[in-house]
This record gives sequence, C-alpha cells and structure tokens, in this order.
Amino acid sequence: MSKKQLILTGLLIMALTGCNEETKKTGIVPGEEISNKNETSGKSEPSNDSEPEKDSETNNKMIVEPLPENLNELAALTPGYTGYLAVIEVNNQKKIDELTKDLPDISSKPSNEELDHYYNAILSVFQQDYEGPEDLMQELKFQSIGSPDIDDPRMQFKENLNVMVILDASGSMGKDMNGQTQMEAAKSAITNFVKGLPENTNVGLRIYGQEGSGSKADKELSCKSSELIYPIGNYEANGFEQALAKAIPAGWTPIQLALNEAQKDLTSFKGDKNTNIVYLVSDGISTCDDNPVTAAKTLYESDITPIMNVIGFNVDSEGQKQLRAVAEATKGSYQDVQDAQGLQNELDQAKKVAEKWGFWKTSTEGNVGYERTNNDLDIFGYHSKEFKKWVDERQQVGFTLTYLLQEHEMMSQESHDYLQQKNKDYHTWVEQEYDKLRDELKVLNEMNYKEAMKLLEDTYKQNSTP
Repeated sequence: MSKKQLILTGLLIMALTGCNEETKKTGIVPGEEISNKNETSGKSEPSNDSEPEKDSETNNKMIVEPLPENLNELAALTPGYTGYLAVIEVNNQKKIDELTKDLPDISSKPSNEELDHYYNAILSVFQQDYEGPEDLMQELKFQSIGSPDIDDPRMQFKENLNVMVILDASGSMGKDMNGQTQMEAAKSAITNFVKGLPENTNVGLRIYGQEGSGSKADKELSCKSSELIYPIGNYEANGFEQALAKAIPAGWTPIQLALNEAQKDLTSFKGDKNTNIVYLVSDGISTCDDNPVTAAKTLYESDITPIMNVIGFNVDSEGQKQLRAVAEATKGSYQDVQDAQGLQNELDQAKKVAEKWGFWKTSTEGNVGYERTNNDLDIFGYHSKEFKKWVDERQQVGFTLTYLLQEHEMMSQESHDYLQQKNKDYHTWVEQEYDKLRDELKVLNEMNYKEAMKLLEDTYKQNSTP
C-alpha cells in the first residue's frame, strides 16, 4: 500500500470513528465546524470564509435548480443509491467511483453557482426515498380501516376479511441478504404474518415469475408464469408451508400478469360483503414488456374493491418509481423496505387491521383506545424511519466529498469546505422539517379519523406552499 493510501486510510478511520460518535450527539459530519444546531434556522448560505475564489472569466451565471422547499417536494425527488457505502472498503470505493463518474468538473476555480450545481448532482446520486405528509395520509387511512368516521365503503369492515399476498418469485429474489436469500427472508416474514392473523381471516398466496430462468430464451415462458399456490381460505399451517415451498426464485417479473390473475382469484369475493386487502411484493421493476399500472387500476376499479398495498423489497430507484405508480393508481400505499425486518413490519400493519376486524366481529363498540395508541406509535416509527434516511444521506454525501478530495483530488480544499457547509445546512433543514411535522402529528392520538385527516391535509397544503 502506498504512503498516500496509508495516510488516507488512517484519516478515514479516524473520521469514521469520530463522526459516528459525534453524529449521535450533534449530527456533525466530516469537513464541518462544530456549531450549535439551534442556531441554524434553515438552509443558510455557506459563510464567506469557506467560499472558493471565483473565476474572473466566468461571466455567464449557471442556472441552478433549487433544493426542496417543503417535505412534499422532498418526497417527490427520485431516489438514487439508497444503500450505505463505507469509503474505507475497496469494493465500496469502486462503487463510489462508478456512481460519481459523471459529476461535473470542479477541479479549477468554480463559481458558487457551479458548486451549487455540483452539490445538487452529488445529492441526487445518494438521494433517499423520503416519505412526505401525503404518504403518511395513506398510511393513516389504511390503519383506520373499519373506523366509523371513514366514508369510503371499501374501507369499512365487512362480514369477511380476505388478505391476498402476491409474491415475486423471479430469479433476483435469490440474491443474498445478510446470510439468507431475499426469498427466504420473504417466506419467513409472510409465514409469521399469516399465522398471527385472527381466526376466520381468509388468506391467499399467489407467486409470479416462478418458471424458466432469467435468460432471454426463457423470457416468454417465464412472463406467462403465475400460480395461486394457496387458494383463498382459512390459514392451515401445514398446507401453507407446503404451498410456500413452491416459491423458488427462477425467471422474469410479470407483474401485470400477477395482478390480472389475482383479480380472477378474488372474483367470488365481492366488495359489498368482503374487506379485501391485497399486498404486492416485488424486488424490482416488471421485466415482461407489460403495464402493471393499468392492471392495478383495473383491479382497483372492479367490484372486488380491494385495498392495495405495494411493498418494494430492496429495489432500485427505477423499481421504486414503477411500484409507487402502481400504488398511486390504486390510491394505496407504497413502502420501500431494505431487509427482512422491514418487510415483517409492513405486513404487521395488516395484522393490526385484522385484529381490529376480529374485535369488530365480536363487539358493537369501537376500540378507541387501541386506535389512539397505534396512531402514536406509528408516528414515532415514521419519524424514526425518516431520521435514519437523512442521517445516512448526509453522511454518505459528506464522506464521499472527503474521499473525492483526498483520493482523487477532484476539488480544492476551499470547494470541499463550501460543499460540506452546504450539506450541513441542507440536512439541518430536513431534520427540522421532520421534527416540526412529528410535533404537529402528536395530537393525532386524541382525534378521530376525520379530524386526523384534516390535520394532515392542512399540513400537506402548508408544506406545498413555496
């Protein structure tokens, strides 16, 4: 290892060790001066001390896209690479080099506008998939199924409750995830979910992409493959386990076919007497030249009146975009999960709804205290999840800037300091916005559904105003 590499490695190890501890206390990342967080009121401009010298030959000002001004604009941004890359690991350095190879050149004397443009570019590389107030409204709507305050008939409890899981069995589900495949993780989460449902809840399980392989020669075969491996009915442990064994990662990803077939599965369960909850689980975009959004909309508008939930299981930004569009077409929720526990947590939301349905079946009074407690817990979970995203994003951008300076000399120290300050200011603003939203939402556990939704709608309108 060269002397330069030894120095870099040592510096980065010290930076990582110090930053991990300091971040817990103050949120400071590499390249920043320690300051009182309460003194930062928003996305202030970096101080003049860290401004690089402007190139006198730069006469034409660059047009720089503004950063988000509210949480809804933040949530609307297209996610980039949402994993975390420790810069001291060689393989991660190669990945960072690949992700940042198209960043603008700021090796000379860039203007502030050019640096602002560069910051937008590197931020988009590591953009997290944030959830805004609109996403929270969808979650609250789902959690409030059965509430007497909801006017939508499909959200009312009916005589029967049916839960259908549509599971991706394409070859990519065989990818390793912390010592087990994604399919193994999904099977474990689904099994834990269905066995905890109340008695008399009907469950169904359909897989898709389970035939053929990922080769082009098998595309036609695989894109025609989807099977109802557990017909809708009461849960029986041995039968469900045997059915789930058929879910083996194999081929392509025919999401439209799976949704069309699921509609046929539910044909005899009309929405007037059945509360139908459908979960679509996929680890990526549909790969079969089809249109999942159209199929989802057709299913949603049918007399089955399903309540749709879409879960992206460790998906990339392209997959997130399509799966979110599927959820939007059905006025349902989309959740992005990165591991088995995340998938389990999302499925458990339906378990809570099923428990309320079981209570409704045996009681004529609503369980108000139960709903209030769960609203408060979900708000805490929502804030914690978003908190992790902005911390990861801030640190990833900060460490990457330092790596690009020290390893590749892609910018001057002055440019690096300016960008680090901008990164600090921006993510301080993100933190403050989510803290403010959390505080506003705490009163939800004292409200009924209509009052809570009105609060969220008012928040949404407020955050939509420039």
